[in-house]
Amino acid sequence: MAQVYAGKIIRIDLNERAWNVQPIPEEWYRKYTLGSGLAAKIFYDEMDSELDALDPRAPLFFFNGLLTGTGATTANRMSVCGRSPLTRIWSEANAGGYWGPELRFAGYDGLIITGRAEAPTYLWITESGVEFRAAAHLWGKTDSYATLDVLREECDPKCRVACIGAGGENLVLIAGVALDGRDTRMAGRGGMGAVMGSKNLKAIAVRGTQKIVYHDRGTFLKYVQSVNNPLKDNNYIISLYKFGTAGGVAFTERTGDLPIKNWSAGSWAAGAQKIQGQTIRETIYTHTTRCFACPIACTQHVELKAGEHAGLKSHGAEYETLALLGANCLNDDLESITKANDLCNRYGLDTISTGSTIAFAMEAFERGILTPEMCDGIDLRWGNGKAVVQCVEALAHRHGFLGNLLADGTRKAAERLGNGAAEFAVHVKGLEVPAHDPRAFVSMASNYATGSRGACHLESLGYWPELGIPFEELGYKGGINPHTDEGKAAITYNMQNFMSLMNPLGLCKFTNKGSVGPAVIAKYVNYALGWNWDVEEYQHVGERLVNLKRMINARYGITAKDDILPPRLQQARPSGGAAGVVPDVARQVKELYQLRGWDDNGIPTADRLKTLALA
Repeated sequence: MAQVYAGKIIRIDLNERAWNVQPIPEEWYRKYTLGSGLAAKIFYDEMDSELDALDPRAPLFFFNGLLTGTGATTANRMSVCGRSPLTRIWSEANAGGYWGPELRFAGYDGLIITGRAEAPTYLWITESGVEFRAAAHLWGKTDSYATLDVLREECDPKCRVACIGAGGENLVLIAGVALDGRDTRMAGRGGMGAVMGSKNLKAIAVRGTQKIVYHDRGTFLKYVQSVNNPLKDNNYIISLYKFGTAGGVAFTERTGDLPIKNWSAGSWAAGAQKIQGQTIRETIYTHTTRCFACPIACTQHVELKAGEHAGLKSHGAEYETLALLGANCLNDDLESITKANDLCNRYGLDTISTGSTIAFAMEAFERGILTPEMCDGIDLRWGNGKAVVQCVEALAHRHGFLGNLLADGTRKAAERLGNGAAEFAVHVKGLEVPAHDPRAFVSMASNYATGSRGACHLESLGYWPELGIPFEELGYKGGINPHTDEGKAAITYNMQNFMSLMNPLGLCKFTNKGSVGPAVIAKYVNYALGWNWDVEEYQHVGERLVNLKRMINARYGITAKDDILPPRLQQARPSGGAAGVVPDVARQVKELYQLRGWDDNGIPTADRLKTLALA
């Protein structure tokens, strides 16, 4: 067997301060690959649907992708999986950087963590195994940046660290897991940082030196290089290098894709110009960094040279952050967005859910549902950048009524406030909607409605073929009308199957903009592992994972009644590039069920499960 993957994981019991190595049979890798795929298989086999996400017995998975650490294009990603305390269904948060490859070099494919440490603890993982170390000097005292610095002194100067900040420590339900310190990569969505905090687990430091053995190393590396070279001339990739994901802000505003004023407005051209990546490049940009094995290098770094936060050096805000902490709050103050983003990175917060929840609060304030007395001195008027920063501080530490309200996410905040607040709470199954509007690219309607973790653009990225980005192996070459429902369930079906394997393989989805599709990825797998994949097998395995996660959610009671969009996204935008467009989500979901072989209640049929070797 080629040793591209380690063939083993570690099970860790924080109660007992014990660990053991579990070998994984090759057939499991072939059926589920790794990452969120194998995590879902083990989770499903062992799950107790009555177990709360923050119960000490609840498992927390840190799993690498199948190719993570190999040198395949962008093969650096890992997934943090389990039950979400925010949505109470399946959750997977994915991140790139260097932590995942380092875990593979230590000789492991993943960790399954259960229990709750008696006192704050961090884990030190090497090829020799696991050490349980005291973290009282870190808990409540260090943010994600300082935690990395301290652990590199205590463990190894070259170790990689995944940790929580104040968000996870305070069981903020929109807290994520931060990796790589100041070069922050965030496994942000679904509140997995709160799960880590509930276990009294501050951090996981890892260091390894093992070499990877390939089925055909020479052919593998030569093929990877042949894929990487053309990426340098691809316009999408060039833009990502120059401006990061932030380069798309003005474009999404023009197409009607940018969320504005809690998804209620249609146009915001002047504001978008002020916060876009091009403006960042001209004003506060300092340098670019990259993740392991990445030829793109989209990570922008910035420095504020003037104003209240002058001297701040930080990871630059990504598109989603600029959209949700910026446009969705009508905040065009780049300085305040940069500061809020830095705080989210330090405290370990998902910027999508954070920005969405603040925008919800601003609308509740405007409507009088949130009164000034409830806001602890924070002025929640639209566009107040200072208030955005104050809200991040408040929710990370659960300060006051407002901090506690925001810390639990939009759905719970709406339930707590009542008075019609649910009508403008923009989430699906409790997960706040990311910054891509299903009224601009209507295939996103069925994707959001049926996504395994709730509203997640990354589960299909269906707006890419609607934009004209070619996915020729799947039959998409351009010329798609983004505002009609015709054929959009099929886009969701094909793209969800395709994208559902990217995280389990450990690959970054940005390469898909540069014509890295299932045919290219199948060759990575074949040359690295000696398998015999083709496009059909790739899509088949992807569909298996979509259905497996649906089976998990079915045990949590998810059915057709939950496969809907929030009321706000079923109202037309009043202006802009998507004015007047409302997707027919019911039609799309019905058609998608038929393509998937699910019954009318959204449950996979026995015949389809048999076809996918899940029954």
